[in-house]
Amino acid sequence: MDMNQYLNMFIDESNDHLQSLNEKMLELESSPADLGIVQVIFRSAHTLKGMAATMGFEDLAALTHQMENVLDLVRNEKLAMQEFIFDTLFKSLDALESMVQDITQGGEGKADVTAIVESLQAIVRGDMAPAASKAVSATPTSSTPAEIVQESKGIQLDEFQQSVIEQSMSEGHQALYLEVFIREDCQLKAVRAYMVFDMLERFGEVIKSEPSTQDIEQDKFDRSFSLYYITQKDEAELKTMILGVSEIENVTMTRLDAESLREMSATAAKSSPISSEILPVETASVASAPVVEESKVAAAPPAAPKAAAKAAVAAPSRTIRVDIDRLDVLMNLFSELLIDRVRLEQLASEVKVPALTDAVEHMGRVSSDLQNIVLKLRMVPVDTVFNRFPRMVRDLAKSLDKKLDLIITGAETELDRTVIDEIGDPLVHLLRNSVDHGVEPIADRIAAGKDETGVVKLSAFHSGNHVFIEIEDDGRGIYRDKILQSAIKKGVVTQEQSVTMKDEEVYQLLFAPGFSTAEVISDISGRGVGLDVVKSKISSLGGHVTVYSTPGKGTKFSVQLPLTLSIISAMLIRVGSEKYAIPLTSIVETGIIKSKQVRDLHGSQLIPYRETHIPLLSLSRVFEVPDFDEREEEETEIVVIRKGDKLAALAVENFIGQNEIVLKSLGKYLPDIQGVSGATILGDGQVALIIDPNAFIK
Repeated sequence: MDMNQYLNMFIDESNDHLQSLNEKMLELESSPADLGIVQVIFRSAHTLKGMAATMGFEDLAALTHQMENVLDLVRNEKLAMQEFIFDTLFKSLDALESMVQDITQGGEGKADVTAIVESLQAIVRGDMAPAASKAVSATPTSSTPAEIVQESKGIQLDEFQQSVIEQSMSEGHQALYLEVFIREDCQLKAVRAYMVFDMLERFGEVIKSEPSTQDIEQDKFDRSFSLYYITQKDEAELKTMILGVSEIENVTMTRLDAESLREMSATAAKSSPISSEILPVETASVASAPVVEESKVAAAPPAAPKAAAKAAVAAPSRTIRVDIDRLDVLMNLFSELLIDRVRLEQLASEVKVPALTDAVEHMGRVSSDLQNIVLKLRMVPVDTVFNRFPRMVRDLAKSLDKKLDLIITGAETELDRTVIDEIGDPLVHLLRNSVDHGVEPIADRIAAGKDETGVVKLSAFHSGNHVFIEIEDDGRGIYRDKILQSAIKKGVVTQEQSVTMKDEEVYQLLFAPGFSTAEVISDISGRGVGLDVVKSKISSLGGHVTVYSTPGKGTKFSVQLPLTLSIISAMLIRVGSEKYAIPLTSIVETGIIKSKQVRDLHGSQLIPYRETHIPLLSLSRVFEVPDFDEREEEETEIVVIRKGDKLAALAVENFIGQNEIVLKSLGKYLPDIQGVSGATILGDGQVALIIDPNAFIK
C-alpha cells in the first residue's frame, strides 16, 4: 500500500491533534482534577499514535504510546497530575512537533527521545512520583478488551455469513477460524494486520473478523484479531506465510465442519455484549466517542454505547482541505470575470436593450453571490495563529521565573489566508519581546507597586480595509533616553539627530537591524535580531507596525495589516480628470460642505461635523491633480472617513457611484505612494487608484 498519497493528510491532521493536545494540556494545568479533559487528551494522543504507526513513523508512534501509558493512569485515577508530569508531557509534545516538522520537510520523523521516554516510564513505575503514587503498576490495565474477546472463542455470524461458509464447505473449500497474535513491542499493528489481510485475500476470502476491518485499520484493537476464512490453500503453508509477516508472533488455526461452525457461532452469541459480564467488549469499540466517558461506559446499559455509535455515524465531517494555490487560481479567474461584468453593465446601460439589461442584471446578482463565497473561502480566523501562543508564553514565563496572564481577544477576526500564513513569526518575536523585556521580574513589579502577575494582551480587530493586531503589556515601558544612548553608541543615529527626534521616531529605532538594549544575551533575546525581522516581514505584507509606550506603565505594539482581498466594495469618485476608489469599509458618510464653513487653524483646514470639528484634506492638492481646486467652489462634496475613533473628511469633485472593484498591486517598479494602497481596472478600461484612508489620518 502506497502511503505517500496520505502524507499531506497525515501532516495536517497531526498538526491539528498536536495543537489540540497543547490547548487541552494548558486547560488541564489550570484544572488538574478534571478527568473529562484527560479523556479528551488521551483520545487525541491515541489517534495520533495510530496515524503515525500506520504511516510507518515508528519513533513518533513509540513516544505517543509512552504518553498514553501516563495518561491512562491519570484517567483511571491511579495517578494525580503534578507539575513534573506536566513538564514531561509538554516536552513530549515539543518532541512530537519536531518530528512532524521533520516529516513536513521530507524527513523520516526520527529523533532521539530516549531521555523523555525514560522520564515517562519512570512516572508510570512511580519512580518520579511522591510516595503515595509509587505503588502504581507499570501496566495501566490488567486486561484488555481484545483478551476478553479471545476468551470467548469464536465470532458470532449472521444467517447469511453462516450459509456462505456452509455452502463453501459443501463445494470442497476449507473453512478456517484463525487467531493472529502480533508481537507486544510492535508499533505498526494496523500495518501488520493489513499485510496479513492482504495476503489472505490473495488465496481466499475473509468472511468476518473481530474486531471489524474498519476498527483494525484505525488501530482500534490490541495485540490480536480473529477471523473466519475460506480457502483451498494448505493449512501448514498458510500458517508459514502468515508467520512470515514481520512482527507476527503466532497464529492458531481451527479447521471447521458444519457442527463446529454452529457451536462456535452459538458460543460467541451467548458471550455477546447483551450479557452484562462481557459488556466491556462492546463498549471498548465506542470508548473513543466523545459523548461517552470511558470510565463510566462499563456500568452503562447496553443501549447507551449503541446509541453513541449511531450518533457518531450520523455526524460525518462536512469539511475538506483545499490547496491554497487552487484558491488563488479561483480568485484570479473571478477577478477577471468581475472586470468583464462591470464592462457589460456599462455597455448595457449605453445600448438600452431590455433583454440585454435583464440578462446583465441577473448575471450581476449571481456573480455577487459567487463573489461572497469566493471571498469567504480565503478568510481564516486569526485564532489559527493565536492558539499556539498560550503554550509559548507559559514556557517563557516559566523559564524567566515570571508570573504572566495572556489575555486574547478578537481571535474570531478573519484575515486572508496568505497573510495568516506569514504573520505567525512576527507575532512570536513581539510576544517574546513583551514577556522578556516588557514585563518585569516579580520582585521589581512588587517594588513598583504592581501585581506580581504581569498581563500581556493580544487582540485583533477590523478597522476599515485593515486588520489591527495589538500586543500590549503592563510592564516597565520604553525609556527614550536608554534607546537613544544605545542607538548613538551603535551608530544608528547621531547625537544631533537624536535631539530633534519625536518619541514615535525613537521607538522605531527598535526595528533597526542589529539594534538591542538588552544587557544580557539569552536564548530568548539580546542578540540584536528579531524586531528588524518583524518590520521587514510586516512591510512585505503591505502593513506597518507602530509602538506606543508609557515609561513605567507598559508598551503596545500595533500591527496594521491589509486584508489583501482581491475584490472589495468601493466608492468611485472623480477629482479633476482623475478617478479614485475609496473602500466602503472606511467610509462613514458622504455630504456637501460650503466654503464659508471651512476654518483655517495653524495651516490646517477644519470643518464642523456632529458637534465637533474634523480636518478637511484636499485630494487635488495631495495628489497634485490639475484642473480642479475646491477652494474656488462655493460647495464641495466630501467623504468622511474613519480610522479607529479618528475621523477626517476628503474633498472631492463628484461621486461616480458604488462598485465592486478588483484590487491590483502597484508592483515592484513603483515606489510606495503615500495614501494609495493599489489600483483597479474599471469597466471602460481606465485605471483608478485605490485610496488608503488610514494614511490620511494620523
